[in-house]
Amino acid sequence: QVQLVESGGGLVQPGESLKLSCVASGTMSDIDAMNWYRQAPGKQREWVARILMKTEGPTRYMGAVEGRFTISRDKIKNMLYLQMTSLKPEDTAVYYCNAQRWGPSITYWGEGTLVTVSS
Repeated sequence: QVQLVESGGGLVQPGESLKLSCVASGTMSDIDAMNWYRQAPGKQREWVARILMKTEGPTRYMGAVEGRFTISRDKIKNMLYLQMTSLKPEDTAVYYCNAQRWGPSITYWGEGTLVTVSS
């Protein structure tokens, strides 16, 4: 079992930066990848970024955030981060931390943290 708690959301102006954090607890040794997802008002939840946990493979990003967002992790502290720069109003959403085990498949979710980008 894995528990995830996000923090760091808030209200920022367009062009500003924000760093989200996710603290994980439980059996993290089985986790293969961690992701950030987001859900904007009235829209479906969408994948934002992924980082592998057992290898140093490449991180992945959705096209809309490529070059502006950076996902990172601290395995010793069991922390996941999302550094967001050049924020746009369309980045407004609840951001969720996600942990995946691929075989057998299981997914864990946090409760989310709200990011609002508005002038």
